[in-house]
Amino acid sequence: MLITLSPIKRRIVYVTIFEIFAILFSTWILMALSHSDAQESLPVAIMVSVAAVIWNYIYNTLFESWERRQHVTVRSLRIRSVHAIGFEGGLLLICLPIYMLWYGVGLWKAFTMEITLLLFFLVYTFVFTLIFDKIFTLPHLQNQAE
Repeated sequence: MLITLSPIKRRIVYVTIFEIFAILFSTWILMALSHSDAQESLPVAIMVSVAAVIWNYIYNTLFESWERRQHVTVRSLRIRSVHAIGFEGGLLLICLPIYMLWYGVGLWKAFTMEITLLLFFLVYTFVFTLIFDKIFTLPHLQNQAE
């Protein structure tokens, strides 16, 4: 069964469901990486999730503004790569201090924690989006999905 939503509602549903599962999975991964319990890792997962959503909004607003100034009309592989690297690089700089302060770990341990989560999220985002698109469609794509 397909559920058709307007673009704004679809984005809200997407980010809400995505982040709920992201927090759960991140909590489990952080528990394993830090040898801690859920009480210690859940707040970190929530902080990182909130930071990621805020950073995503800020970064994409700035990136799209840059694209308009540069008169970019097509997101080539190069531009998509720059976008992804810039986003993940910024998120890395945000998350490292969180891990270091919360868990009392050094830079290298915090870096390995973030890289582990980054690799997980590459797969998670792909799978989640694939499933989400099978369930929630946009009005102009409804006939194509049936």
